[in-house]
Amino acid sequence: MTELSIPVASFPARLLRLYSGLALYGAGIGLQVESALGNDPWDVFHQGLAVRTGWSIGTWIILVGALVMVFWIPLRQKPGLGTISNIVLLGLCADATIWLSPTPGQLAVRWAYLLAAVVLVAFATALYIGAGMGPGPRDGLMTGLHRAGLSIRLARTIIEVGVLAVGWLLGGTVGVGTLVFAAAIGPLTQLFMRLQRVA
Repeated sequence: MTELSIPVASFPARLLRLYSGLALYGAGIGLQVESALGNDPWDVFHQGLAVRTGWSIGTWIILVGALVMVFWIPLRQKPGLGTISNIVLLGLCADATIWLSPTPGQLAVRWAYLLAAVVLVAFATALYIGAGMGPGPRDGLMTGLHRAGLSIRLARTIIEVGVLAVGWLLGGTVGVGTLVFAAAIGPLTQLFMRLQRVA
């Protein structure tokens, strides 16, 4: 994604992109969970852990993010401000969105939640990547494995299939929303990064 990086003039503007992006990303997670149509792979895992323990999904997003950082050490990955902020804010904003959003009963509203979630996460990803203040812990694990010799595609596949399978076994929600997220998140994120670059 280097060729799509977004030049930002000042440090305050970069901070605004970072924290706006993380807040929107957390909101997108919350909406997708509330849709009950299927989560993205990592949130299937987080939700599975939440089902088993009674702790909130946001709590597990924070704890798993911190745990993933341990695996950065042998991979020689270095965190940035964005990395640490990602660990804390995604979970807090996801929990806040789940708490504040009415749980939809009608299928049409659930689909509206899902589609809004995917668009929000894509836009948010473009914002926080554009801030250039460090990858999230899960993205850093993927790029660390790439530096160790795996292709990005293989590293991502291994990680996401693994957490999806474990999360499903734990009770996380896998469904059509999981497939919609997987199919749409890449193209939408690329689109938003290009739009922000020329804005």
